[in-house]
Amino acid sequence: MLSYIAYLPGLLTYYVAQNYSVQKAFIWVYMPTMLLLPDYYRAITPGLPDPTFNQGASVALFAVFVMQGSPGYKFSFTDVLVGGFAVCVSISEYLASGYSDAQNLMFFELTSVYFPYLFAKSLIEPFNLRYDFAKCVVLCLSVVFVMNLFENKFGYNLWQAYLGMFFPGQGQGWVTTFRFGLARAAGPYGHCLVDGVMMAVGYRFQRWLQWSNAWPEKIKQMAWIPWLKPSQVFTLMILGGVFTTLGKGQWLAGIVAAGIVIIGRSKQRVAAMTAVIAVMVFVGLPLLMAFLSYASVGRKNAKDDNQETAAYRYELVTEYMDEASEHFWFGWGLMKWPEILGFESIDNNFLLTYLNHGVITVTLLFVIIFGMMGRLIWHGMVRPMPEPKGSSLAFTLAALFLMYLIAVATVAMMYQSCTMFFIITGLSDAYLRLSKWDGHQGTAKAAAVTDTRKFKFRKVL
Repeated sequence: MLSYIAYLPGLLTYYVAQNYSVQKAFIWVYMPTMLLLPDYYRAITPGLPDPTFNQGASVALFAVFVMQGSPGYKFSFTDVLVGGFAVCVSISEYLASGYSDAQNLMFFELTSVYFPYLFAKSLIEPFNLRYDFAKCVVLCLSVVFVMNLFENKFGYNLWQAYLGMFFPGQGQGWVTTFRFGLARAAGPYGHCLVDGVMMAVGYRFQRWLQWSNAWPEKIKQMAWIPWLKPSQVFTLMILGGVFTTLGKGQWLAGIVAAGIVIIGRSKQRVAAMTAVIAVMVFVGLPLLMAFLSYASVGRKNAKDDNQETAAYRYELVTEYMDEASEHFWFGWGLMKWPEILGFESIDNNFLLTYLNHGVITVTLLFVIIFGMMGRLIWHGMVRPMPEPKGSSLAFTLAALFLMYLIAVATVAMMYQSCTMFFIITGLSDAYLRLSKWDGHQGTAKAAAVTDTRKFKFRKVL
């Protein structure tokens, strides 16, 4: 019965959505629930799927969203891609395990993949709430950063210590790992590398907010400190959050993805893109070849822990490709592939998706990543240069897809990092369809957030 506290965010979400708006419920209840509460604790409910905090809130918000006529929603081809991904994962698990064992994964795909995608697509851009959404992400991850510092110092995860009391027997598989003499902070995300992905997302959104002048110049309660600007404080906090996870793969992913943002901040975007591509070809390819040579020596011949880790991830692909091809179309089902001795952990989301759910599912994932990234870059390139510089959301979103592509090649895209990926996909789809403004376009800031919808009286009626 203690685990039933996981239903509380759902009740609050439903109340806010009914009495205020689904937009406010999404941004100020659902998103904090997803970002601040662990997704590995479930309300054990006999005869029903066992929801997490996030999933309970998702169901409640979806119910009101549908009852109010799905405000802001419009069908697009991306719906087919995301829906196809969720359906293929569900079919895969059903074929492998039957409905009884597969119901929780099916429920996850519905409430943590498809519903969040629909919310982000329908409730942010159509109502000009991009700043509110990004600020919510930054504020929540700033709280996680503060908690991460405690975990770095004492090796003690506060979420597991205090929330775990309500969920006996759950979440005990997550242990704190150490690097450079410090605990690697995992926050409410189960694993430090997942925390690293979430912080990298927050950093990109925060830099976009900072460049867009979306934060006030002063914090009212701290106006007496002349040098303290909220935008700078939040940038340092989220950057600190990235470092608290001590995840080198996520650091590398963030650095490489910054190349796309550089294009968006340049007044000569064609020249900037040419330079970035040249760096990737003439510097990136030799570095990639050097890394493959470094990683292919085998774990037995590794000279240090870093090389052993690289060798392990290299060997994973060669060892498991034959296993994956045996169940080519729909995979083995969740974690049911035959385990190869010495390779218990699949530290590559694309390989893991191929093993678990087959080639169709992993292909859809690649189509979403590369399709969205290409469309966003093209969209940003053909639009006028926004003011202030760097305020184009297109390049920020494209950078997030590139960051995900690199980061989840070193860790499974699980829990909140999976939900956040599809939220970003929904936001990107709506942005590409509806965006009428980026930055201020040289006009007053107020004009940038003017409601451009026609026939607004219909909404009142």
